Amino acid sequence: MERYYYIGLDIHKKIIAYCVKAIDGSLIDQGKIGADRESLEKWVKGLPGPWIGAMEATMFTGWVYDFLNPHAIALKVAHPAMLKAITAAKKKNDRADAEKIADLLRVNLLPECHMLSEEIRQLRRILRYRNHIVRTAVKMQNKMSGLLMEIGVTYSKRRLHGKKYFRELLERVDEIPPSVKELLQLSRSSYEMFRSFQQQLVATLRTDSLIRERVRRLMTIPGVGEITALTWAVEIGDPERFTSIRKAVSYCGLCSAQKESAGKEQRGPISKKRNKHLQTMLIEAAKLAPRWNEQLACVHEQELKKGNRNRATLAVARKLVAYMLAVDRKAVDFTLSSEIRAA
Repeated sequence: MERYYYIGLDIHKKIIAYCVKAIDGSLIDQGKIGADRESLEKWVKGLPGPWIGAMEATMFTGWVYDFLNPHAIALKVAHPAMLKAITAAKKKNDRADAEKIADLLRVNLLPECHMLSEEIRQLRRILRYRNHIVRTAVKMQNKMSGLLMEIGVTYSKRRLHGKKYFRELLERVDEIPPSVKELLQLSRSSYEMFRSFQQQLVATLRTDSLIRERVRRLMTIPGVGEITALTWAVEIGDPERFTSIRKAVSYCGLCSAQKESAGKEQRGPISKKRNKHLQTMLIEAAKLAPRWNEQLACVHEQELKKGNRNRATLAVARKLVAYMLAVDRKAVDFTLSSEIRAA
């Protein structure tokens, strides 16, 4: 039987602490290396034999995982919140953390989280950057409105961000000081630049062969637009990893945390253990989707009768998750069942 070594990695910006253990728990090697590809390559070549590794999920994990994965028998990523709950201790340092990860891996108790493929992570990075640009563009819009309000200029809020109206406003309003005009023009040019950038990024995602067909199928659901479909595709990755709608809803952050003791169950606010990017996009989509989807409109109306608009939005968002998960897993266009159409 071939002997494997178990390696725990504690990754930081500049250093990586490692711990190498045998199956019986005996310490083989321990130390620190630089967090760069050259140091990692030299370290990997000096390992005593075939190995299985694990690391905590951080912002630095992606490139380290991609670099080490071809060299390992298996490489796993641990869920940071669950890992802290398991390994909580008074003594905490990089070496101790690496050793704890190695021990959890060795005894098969590592709280593993799903690692998306490198290709999907690249697309996700592009989409998240696009979302950042959109938020920045909105700040520029708000800044233009704020500058006009500061000097008491009356304007049409609905038409302000149109090119023609904005140009006419600067020309015909005499009370706008020259310094404010310069700031308004700077804000306008920045807004147009950010808007152009985000359109280019969306076009890049739209034409990518890896998700193009998935996005097309998702958009066959009435009420699901392109950005919602793109967000679902790149944030979910493989839909088969969710064995039920309930698990997908939980991952999207559309349910509250459950606390049960002595037969009594308590439900608090929406759990913060979620994919915040999916949660934000789904809630925004749920506010608009009932306008184009009759079934979602019925769901919203039923919940709204109970007197809580936020719960009605959440109910629509959960139904959207159910629709998108079904379409994505079956790889077919969306169609309503005959019973629902008859109703």
